[in-house]
Amino acid sequence: MPKTERIGVTSSQIRDFIDDGFVRIENAFSTHLAKQCRDELWADIGLSPDEPENWIQPVVRVGAKASPPFIGAANTPTLRQAYDQLAGDGRWLMPGGLGTFPIRFPSPESPGDDGWHVDMSFGLDNPDLMEWRANVKSSGRALLMLFLFSDVGPDDAPTRIRKGSHATIARELLPYGDAGATLKQISANGYASTEDCEIELAIGAAGTVYLCHPFLVHAAQPHRGKRPRFMAQPPLLPRGEFDPALPPSPVQIAIRQACGLAL
Repeated sequence: MPKTERIGVTSSQIRDFIDDGFVRIENAFSTHLAKQCRDELWADIGLSPDEPENWIQPVVRVGAKASPPFIGAANTPTLRQAYDQLAGDGRWLMPGGLGTFPIRFPSPESPGDDGWHVDMSFGLDNPDLMEWRANVKSSGRALLMLFLFSDVGPDDAPTRIRKGSHATIARELLPYGDAGATLKQISANGYASTEDCEIELAIGAAGTVYLCHPFLVHAAQPHRGKRPRFMAQPPLLPRGEFDPALPPSPVQIAIRQACGLAL
């Protein structure tokens, strides 16, 4: 019998997602797609992988990309199944591309964007990003996702993850109700409530994807390696608001478990 390729995530990974706030999926998309995407990004930023003398800035950002390689990378059978398993069957919108892309280069300089934070989910039309909001239902965001388009080792500016921090943030958001808290409110203590969390590094080969709980506290860091790091950090958008008539997804189970609510 030919070996059947597994898609999606295992029951053990789902438990890890609920407890730790993230799951790592290797070979979520192909190295061929990863190279196609890197080639487009190199062209977008006007730099070359063969001319390191021109890698002057520690980080260069590219916005959303919606060409076929990026759409393909975001919608492989493995990832589509994992989206259903973690965010709820059919409760998410098919990614029409990916973004944003913080492309990090080897540099002794601080990138200036390496503080701990939680990504906000709604109110993003406010010009003051400190007024962007998140609520305990995670309105506006089904998942936080980290797509690795290059091989990322410990020295290659991997995203730092505070393991289990999503539970702390869920409890802190609960008193704010549906209106949610602003980034200014939720970050007022510098995320000190999560500083004892174990730190995990988002490392892996090109084609690796980290699917993360929307409340996960994470941070960038300086690049101390030799080759640029290409990564996308898009949200997975929900199809609609939380529906209490549907079985809770692992995202919702993690929130309820953290807040001591009935599952």
